[in-house]
Amino acid sequence: MRRKLVAGNWKLNGTLAGVERLAQAVRAGTPADGGAEVAVCPTFVHIPKVASVLDGSPVAWGSQDVCDRDEGAFTGEVSGPMLAELGCRYAIVGHSERRSLYGEDDAVVAAKFLAARRAGLTPILCVGELLEEREGGITEQVVGRQLDAVLGAAGVEGLDGAVVAYEPVWAIGTGRTASPEQAQEVHAFIRARIGAHDGTIAGRTRILYGGSVKAANAAELFAMEDIDGGLIGGASLKADEFLAICRAAD
Repeated sequence: MRRKLVAGNWKLNGTLAGVERLAQAVRAGTPADGGAEVAVCPTFVHIPKVASVLDGSPVAWGSQDVCDRDEGAFTGEVSGPMLAELGCRYAIVGHSERRSLYGEDDAVVAAKFLAARRAGLTPILCVGELLEEREGGITEQVVGRQLDAVLGAAGVEGLDGAVVAYEPVWAIGTGRTASPEQAQEVHAFIRARIGAHDGTIAGRTRILYGGSVKAANAAELFAMEDIDGGLIGGASLKADEFLAICRAAD
């Protein structure tokens, strides 16, 4: 039985005082015996504050990105070992905003995935298609290519214990959401793609949905067979909304 995971991606938001309040509220609202795992991913500079608030709680924390190198002359980067030292459990890699705004291609994403694994972090590998790719009927081609890049670099064993997040780019921050059936179709495709290499690993890999998930639609999405939780953007910045999504995963 795959345990649901709800991870909040706080993106480029928050002040030190604000993220402290948000982390405190998430901690207070997350029961120790909840059915779903809960995690939050603040900015790099806010990780120490969030870690101090969440330490000893059932809520995990992670990063929104990771450098593909472990150390060296790479100004402005943050490495996997640094994040691990701050107690991070997760590292998001390949988010659509990193791909589209910062030019990260499949090879870069695969290298970051490997870096997260080297550091003992659990990668949350993001894959997903643009609106024109969805309308052009090539969703599976695009998602398959993105997934294959990591499978080629890490092997299917590298995906064991990792998390995949399907985020249709056309549904991120737009208010549009893939229907539960549309999301399930792609999640099943992802699981089958991994299963072609190893059925056991595919069966225990958690695949999250990320695309304008809200308290109002979370339960319906999470009820789908292959949807194992959510990677939550804007709604994770409101404690009540985020906790309601977490309850839906329970």
